[in-house]
Amino acid sequence: MILESIVFYSLAVASVGSALLMVTRRNPVIAALYLILNFFCLAGLYLTLQAQFIAVIHILVYAGAIMVLFLFVIMLLNLGDERKLSDAISPRKIIAGGLSLALLLELLSIFVTGTEGLPEYNADQALQVGTVEYIGKQLFTKFLFPFEVTSILLLAAIIGAILLAKKKPD
Repeated sequence: MILESIVFYSLAVASVGSALLMVTRRNPVIAALYLILNFFCLAGLYLTLQAQFIAVIHILVYAGAIMVLFLFVIMLLNLGDERKLSDAISPRKIIAGGLSLALLLELLSIFVTGTEGLPEYNADQALQVGTVEYIGKQLFTKFLFPFEVTSILLLAAIIGAILLAKKKPD
């Protein structure tokens, strides 16, 4: 249990550190690489919480597909001039700083109060919930109708994208 805690907390610190580095970098490509590091740290956190399926899907969807899309957009925009990305202190930045400070104070109050009022941790249930078998059973029993509606919506979106991309014959 001590090794798991060490791995969890080190991944948490690495995740927060990579998120801070991502936000503070001026070069968008470097920021995107720190975002990928953050995604891998979060997947490691999911693994330490016994959610194997969510960790694998997180890597495939976010670190794979979405980050490739981000990097393509960054390369297509050709953001070479960093002076365009910087601006003076604006009301938007002041509001963002105030909201960040409020979030920090809220997190500190949560850490001070501890775990009062939280449900007890059930290790047996945690091992079961993150597996592919459990998620599959939930999707095809309890959430069958929303799952089917989502599949029909995705099918309609694919057909719409094909029709929009289809060239009209001259």
